[in-house]
Amino acid sequence: MVVLIFSIFVLGDIENEKAAIKNTTLDYLEGWYDGDAERMERALHPEFFTKRGILIHPNTGEMATPHLNAEMMIGYVKQGGGKSFPREKLKNEVIILDIYKNTASVKAISAQFVDYLHLAKFNGKWMIINVLWELKTE
Repeated sequence: MVVLIFSIFVLGDIENEKAAIKNTTLDYLEGWYDGDAERMERALHPEFFTKRGILIHPNTGEMATPHLNAEMMIGYVKQGGGKSFPREKLKNEVIILDIYKNTASVKAISAQFVDYLHLAKFNGKWMIINVLWELKTE
């Protein structure tokens, strides 16, 4: 079976969209580790953003799913975010999983976390509207 995938973008457009999606994702990742609230705010949709984690207690196996909205996330960044994390251990990777019209899925890997991001393009600007994350283990 042969599967053909057609893009709605011309080649130059798709590269521009990928760059914009990557920049938004880096605003999110680097904004956290630099304690740069302006970058974080630029990355998150103020009304639609939600972030949920999947945490499993090591002793009980009980699962928790902490939840943050844009205001809370920006507030944590203003308090320093991941600024105290050792700089020599920082490594951010952005993997664009899919783009369709005004939506995109991205896997963002940092020193501490693996995040799955959903982005949407609002008025020509890519913004994060949803994040599901887990702590990264070595």
